[in-house]
Amino acid sequence: MTVKNFQDFTEKSKLGYPEFLEKKLQACDDELFKPRKNGKPLVIGSLTPDLGAIMLQSNDYLNISSHPFIREAQLEVLQKAGNEPVMSAVFLHEGSDKYFFEQAMAEFTGYESSILCQSGWAANVGLMQVIADQSTPVYIDFFTHMSLWEGVKISGASPYAFRHNDPVHLERLIKEHGQGIVLFDSLYSTNGDIAPLIDIIEIANRYDCVSVVDESHSIGTYGPHGAGLVASLGLSEKVHFITASLAKAFAGRAGIIICSKNFAKYYPYMAFPAIFSSALLHYEISGLQATLDVIKKDDFRREKLHENAEYFREGLRNLGYNISSQSQIVSIEGGLESDTELLRDALEKRGVFGSVFMAPATPKTRSLMRFSVHSGLEKSELQYVLDVCETIREEIGMWNWKSTRRKKAE
Repeated sequence: MTVKNFQDFTEKSKLGYPEFLEKKLQACDDELFKPRKNGKPLVIGSLTPDLGAIMLQSNDYLNISSHPFIREAQLEVLQKAGNEPVMSAVFLHEGSDKYFFEQAMAEFTGYESSILCQSGWAANVGLMQVIADQSTPVYIDFFTHMSLWEGVKISGASPYAFRHNDPVHLERLIKEHGQGIVLFDSLYSTNGDIAPLIDIIEIANRYDCVSVVDESHSIGTYGPHGAGLVASLGLSEKVHFITASLAKAFAGRAGIIICSKNFAKYYPYMAFPAIFSSALLHYEISGLQATLDVIKKDDFRREKLHENAEYFREGLRNLGYNISSQSQIVSIEGGLESDTELLRDALEKRGVFGSVFMAPATPKTRSLMRFSVHSGLEKSELQYVLDVCETIREEIGMWNWKSTRRKKAE
């Protein structure tokens, strides 16, 4: 075959997608890309942050991602390591680095044991796959993280959504459908509000339900030395499972299930993410252990974080924004995607970068701009953002938003 013939052959034989896939891609283009001014999804603005920009996008709440002690712990392992085995965690024995970190996390949060996972998503999906099945009613807060919703779907269980932070509605559903599993976040990643943990856990235990609390955004930032909201309220012995992403305050790439020793014994041999996916590497676990040491020791980081968050929340409220946050996650609800697009562009034009949340992370008509406050921010930086938010109110039509009108009606 000549070169020309080969080129002709490859051109004719280029593999295309069948119609059903092309339709899905076209629908994505029509819904996410084409409606935006810059031809990109709403979460991507037209501007790139420069060195002077104020970044309020990272989940590194304690500002430790570049901490020298953590980096040194990782480098020490990398420099000493030989050919490290890459394999599923089911083959690891007691006494491994993973085992000792799991014990440290259990002690930190007031539990018997914990299970290190590849991500918060893997932790939630794997846990639900193990503890639920088609006969299990699952009661889940409407705003609970998508990973738990996906876990319910994979388990085949029947989900019953209760109204956000509404224990009365939860109890009514349990009375109707019976004993099951109660799922909710302690601190919600969209609006930054905190669940009524005591009330929900009391109801779950009264009806002998299994309780699962996702503490992704409160581990490290709340509780004694950062042990989380469950620990801070003295609920460690009343909650069956805590899950968390360690890509937030821990600034790593992992997840954790905190549980009883009895459950931890069986989980690795039942959960598909544990069986069919490789374990974290030694240097990653070393970094997580060093991070835990920093988090437990540096209470000043939490104090500064909460000072910054309160200052920012109150500043936005005083400007007329409807803020439901009780934490370091502070969101402005534009509502319609077109309004949030105006908000995003107005902020970025002035050097302020937050994170746009839209469907499926929020209801379609309640898109928002999320600001993640961290302990490394100075008051002058937060005040600059507040000054920008004051300046742009007319430009973005803030006074006409549904969220603003809701605040006025209260």
